[in-house]
Amino acid sequence: MARKSKSSLSELYIEENKDQIYENALAEIQSFQLPLGTTLRSVYDDQPNAHQRFMEKLDACIRNHDREIEKMCNFHHQGFVDAITELLKVRAGAEKLKVQVTDTNRRLQDAGKEVISQTEEIIRCRIQQRNITTVVEKLQLCLPVLEMYSKLKEQMKVKRYYSALKTMEQLENQYLPRVSQYRFCQIMIENLPKLREEIKEISMSDLKDFLESIRKHSDRIGETAMKQAQQQKTFSTALQKQNNVNYSRNVHLGRSRILESKNEMTLKRTLEEDDEYEEEVLTAQDLVDFSPVYRCLHIYSVLGDGEIFENYYRKQRRKQARLVLQPQSSMHETVEGYRRYFSQIVGFFVVEDHILHVTQGLVTRTYTDELWNMALSKIIAVLRTHSSYCSDPDLVLELKNLIVVFADTLQGYGFPVNRLFDLLFEIRDQYNETLLKKWSGLFRDIFEADNYSPIPVANEEEYKIIISKFPFQDPELDKQSFPKKLPMSQSVPQIYIQVKEFIYASLKFSESLHRSSTEIDDMLRKSTNLLLTRTLSSCLQNLIKKPHIGLTELVQIIINTTHLEQACKYLEDFISNITNISQVTVHTARLYGLSTFKDARHAAEGEIYTKLNQKIDEFIQIADYDWTMSESDGRASGYLMDLINFLRSTFQVFTHLPGKVAQTACMSACQHLSTSLMQMLLDSELKQISMGAIQQFNLDVIQCELFASSEPVPGFQGDTLQLAFIDLRQLLDLFMVWDWSTYLADYGQATSKYLRVNPSTALTLLEKVHRGMRDSSKKNNIFAPFRKNDRDKQKLIETVVKQLRSLVNGMSQHT
Repeated sequence: MARKSKSSLSELYIEENKDQIYENALAEIQSFQLPLGTTLRSVYDDQPNAHQRFMEKLDACIRNHDREIEKMCNFHHQGFVDAITELLKVRAGAEKLKVQVTDTNRRLQDAGKEVISQTEEIIRCRIQQRNITTVVEKLQLCLPVLEMYSKLKEQMKVKRYYSALKTMEQLENQYLPRVSQYRFCQIMIENLPKLREEIKEISMSDLKDFLESIRKHSDRIGETAMKQAQQQKTFSTALQKQNNVNYSRNVHLGRSRILESKNEMTLKRTLEEDDEYEEEVLTAQDLVDFSPVYRCLHIYSVLGDGEIFENYYRKQRRKQARLVLQPQSSMHETVEGYRRYFSQIVGFFVVEDHILHVTQGLVTRTYTDELWNMALSKIIAVLRTHSSYCSDPDLVLELKNLIVVFADTLQGYGFPVNRLFDLLFEIRDQYNETLLKKWSGLFRDIFEADNYSPIPVANEEEYKIIISKFPFQDPELDKQSFPKKLPMSQSVPQIYIQVKEFIYASLKFSESLHRSSTEIDDMLRKSTNLLLTRTLSSCLQNLIKKPHIGLTELVQIIINTTHLEQACKYLEDFISNITNISQVTVHTARLYGLSTFKDARHAAEGEIYTKLNQKIDEFIQIADYDWTMSESDGRASGYLMDLINFLRSTFQVFTHLPGKVAQTACMSACQHLSTSLMQMLLDSELKQISMGAIQQFNLDVIQCELFASSEPVPGFQGDTLQLAFIDLRQLLDLFMVWDWSTYLADYGQATSKYLRVNPSTALTLLEKVHRGMRDSSKKNNIFAPFRKNDRDKQKLIETVVKQLRSLVNGMSQHT
């Protein structure tokens, strides 16, 4: 029982607790507290019939609220009814009042129509009057603006751009701010920048046209400036020459005219006796209209873009400078190419100099100096390159004159030109080279045309003509009667004249270089030395080496060089007279003609020796000895007699040569003849020699000795010339007298009779003779081996051969 009672109490408690949960859930729902999820979950738990019981609770709650609403309505119903009754009473009075107000309004409207009409008219008139006053005031403000804008348009139309910019400035600063609220004003304000840009574009277009114009006409400007500078220099030179003379005439420079059809300018100088003539000189401003530059500069300055304009102008002029400095590929071919090149450059810098002096800041001295230095480096490089192609000295001289005028012109405008004159010294060397090449051809032509014979003089008139061209003095020759011959050939006075012409040509380049007389004298002497030591010397050396130049020509060349050498002192006097510099000056250079002609003489002498030896070799080659002959012919060989006659006639030609030269040539010829004869005997291809051949050879050597003793060239002392054949003579004597015992006994002693005979030479020739004797004996007599004399001679030869071999071997071991 107790357990059941406890169970009942527990269930009762649970039921009460659930009722309390439902009550709380309903209270939360009525309080509109969201969210309700937690509340609903607490209701719908796992308990059975939870939904049904909750709905019952919910229905009970709804019924309670309905009862309360009904009570509330019953409480306020009487008041609502009273209010409706009052509203019904008021409605009747409101309708009556409405009728009365409508009628009153109608009568009032009818009475006030005329007043309203008149009032509206008055208002309208006052508004119009106020508007008119306002319009007049605004128009008074706008009219000046419109007038200024019209003025601006007119200025743009007539291309008065600088004035137009000033007008724009006034519009923006004074007039437009007063009427800025109007739309037309805004349009004007928007148009002004466009007009400014239009003005900038137009002025820039004019500037470009100007730049193109001066680029095309720069050569004309430069040519005018160069002619004026050249004229001024000529005029100044004339004044310096006549500074002590009173002039009766006024010097006037004629106006330079530019001939459009020919694209060239001519400058006239007139001397007139009348007074009051003014000097007119064309300048760059006379030839070119610079107004586009001034206008553009002012416009850009007003617009605040002066720096942009300056940079643009300088950039474009730099580009034009590069184009002007770029030469044509064929410039070096004609002087006109150089003249046009210099004229363009001068024209360019004349324009820049004008811009420098008439504008402020567009170009500066620093800018022009920098541009000139750049141009000068390019000019020097171009001239170095193109002048190197010039092979004509006249063209190089014209180029030099153009450079001098070019430098003088730009120097007159304040540009430094020292580097140009330094370049002229380089070109001077090239000019000298071209002169040397030209004179080398002239010298060759003179040498080719010369007959290498003494100059015949028929009468005194011819003699005077020759000595007027060449400083020749010979008292002995002067005593001779006409006709007579001068020792030198025709080429000597021609060479002398050409050397003087070379000096004149070299002097032409030295003029106008702003150098002292001493420096010019030094330059002339150096160039003349080059002509003598290199060109003339080379021509002489080549002439001497030519195959067709024979001994007679060589002798004449030696005579010619002697006279040319003597004439060098007259060339020095000639240079001194030109430059007015005394030869006693410490720094005066001397001419090197002495060494030049001395070297040529030495070469000619050596060639004489060589040709003599060659001629001797030719005679030796035609020698036809019968080396097996039993007896000699009893007379000298024909070839040798011809050789001796040739030498005799040749040495007679040497009479005009210095004694030492003739003696040396004669001694050389004899020594070479002796050596050649010795080599003929010792030739390895010659295997045997008979005694008859030895005797014939001995006769030939005797003729050589007779020739040497006949003194073909005077001046030899004693038997000096005969000593050239001493080796042959002692060798042949040894074989002719067969004195071998004496040779072998005295060998090595200073008193030996055969001191000049070498054992090796004697052995070689003895072996050949031995073979010849054996072959001859065999051919002549089959019983030769049985003859006692022959056997003894053979034994003697064999003994001598052995002894000679021992001597030769001893000499080899000693060596």
